Amino acid sequence: MSHSIAAIRKDYKQHTLNEADVAANPLAQFNTWWQEATKSEIDEVNAMTLATASADGLPSARIVLLKGYDQNGFVFFTNYNSFKGQQLEENPRACLVFFWKELERQVRITGLTHKVSNEESDTYFQSRPESSRIGAWASPQSQIIENRIQLEEKEKELTAAFEGKEIPRPLHWGGYRVQPLIMEFWQGRPSRLHDRIQYSMDDAGGWKIERLAP
Repeated sequence: MSHSIAAIRKDYKQHTLNEADVAANPLAQFNTWWQEATKSEIDEVNAMTLATASADGLPSARIVLLKGYDQNGFVFFTNYNSFKGQQLEENPRACLVFFWKELERQVRITGLTHKVSNEESDTYFQSRPESSRIGAWASPQSQIIENRIQLEEKEKELTAAFEGKEIPRPLHWGGYRVQPLIMEFWQGRPSRLHDRIQYSMDDAGGWKIERLAP
């Protein structure tokens, strides 16, 4: 079985990535790739791996959904009391990874996180479906629960309690923005000689562009 896994491979050959062709700013380069990814109708195009670590270095990673980006960074929303929220409280450094296999591309973003404003969290929360808003109240995310019935009963209780009322955002739920310090754009190439272009922020807040060996 291990041999069959080791034999799984794909040769990448769709695109190239050269220093002369990339934008001077990594957010502009991301926007170019993002537009191409959305036009390609990739399923869950906004799915990204979020890697965090506690103060003692214990790592953890999971898939979350990108909900916005601009020159200030990349935004996602979650329960602040969740395991990822606890780790970000201890250690605000994080890494995001997008993998768009249909385009043979990966984007890796390393940076510092901070909570978005209450107004930004409120606006996004109210844009969510009612069931998702109730779910944010019902789930004590990352905590151990006795069984699924407990969760479903809490959802029913809250659905009844909020019937006909505006559902406010729980104070323990909101957004984080990852402000990039390093961004890497990876383009698959034949023979595993992939293109890797890295942007790193210098002391003056500018961006240095370098090629990394695959």
